[in-house]
Amino acid sequence: MSNAKPVTDASFKEDVLDSEILVLVDFWAPWCGPCRMVAPVVDEIAEQYAGQVKVVKLNTDENPAVASQFGIRSIPTLMIFQGGVKVDMVVGAVPKTTLAFTLEKYLKA
Repeated sequence: MSNAKPVTDASFKEDVLDSEILVLVDFWAPWCGPCRMVAPVVDEIAEQYAGQVKVVKLNTDENPAVASQFGIRSIPTLMIFQGGVKVDMVVGAVPKTTLAFTLEKYLKA
C-alpha cells in the first residue's frame, strides 16, 4: 500500500497548488521501469516526512493536462511545490538521500 496519495488533473489544484505544506509530486506511469524503482523511495519519504510534506503521485497516462502544463518529458519526474509554485524538480530514479536532501532545503527555509 502506497503512502503517496494519487492525484488527477481535476484534483491537482486543490491537492497540490492550494496545499498549506510542501508537496512532492511523483509524475509516473505504470509501464515505466524507473518509476517502479523509485516508488518505494517515494513511499519511504512520505512516511518519514508525514505531517511536513504531502506526497502525491500523478499518473501521466491518465492525467496528461497537468503533465503537459509542467512540461514533463521524461518520467519519473519528482517535483516539489511550495505555496502553489514549483520550486524544484528531480528527474529519474534517484536514491532516497538525494530526494531527502532536496526536500530538506525547503523544510529548513
